[in-house]
Amino acid sequence: MDEKEIKIKFGREGEPEAADSDLPREDADAKKLSAELEEMKQSLLRHQADFVNYRKRVEKESAETTKRAIGRVIETLIPIIDGFEHALAAHREAEYENYRKGFELIHKQLLENLARLGVERLDPVGKQFDPHLHQAMDRAETTEHEDGVILETFQPGYLFHGRVLRPALVRVAVHPSAASKGVVN
Repeated sequence: MDEKEIKIKFGREGEPEAADSDLPREDADAKKLSAELEEMKQSLLRHQADFVNYRKRVEKESAETTKRAIGRVIETLIPIIDGFEHALAAHREAEYENYRKGFELIHKQLLENLARLGVERLDPVGKQFDPHLHQAMDRAETTEHEDGVILETFQPGYLFHGRVLRPALVRVAVHPSAASKGVVN
């Protein structure tokens, strides 16, 4: 740069000129671009968060769909388990011992595999009656047990991850009332 160019840029005394006509416009453009960049960053962050939420929702829905499908399959297996249990209860004779051992093994394996999938068998004898888990098929008047205690299970119930697939069919203890004894006041 020669002296003439320096004088043009700095004026007479070597100080910068007071106002260059392009500087305010460049500052405004820079501020506008900076604001647009910040807006784009925020938009990108929102889209990333939306995508993460979408992915989590799809994964959750997929897991729930899989769980419902497994639950439906398990519901179809419950009558088969009942059939095994009826067969095991029916033939206690010595000549059926070998068959019985085979049935018991298959029954045990089936129940163990269902338990690994999240199935819980309800055999509530001695527990308090819960209408969400049990269906009362009979009641027995007694003073030997607390009111509402399950005395017998006619058919076990099944839960799958906390959802009732089939309620247990039970006999419930009830205390005798004055009306049931035929006493009239």
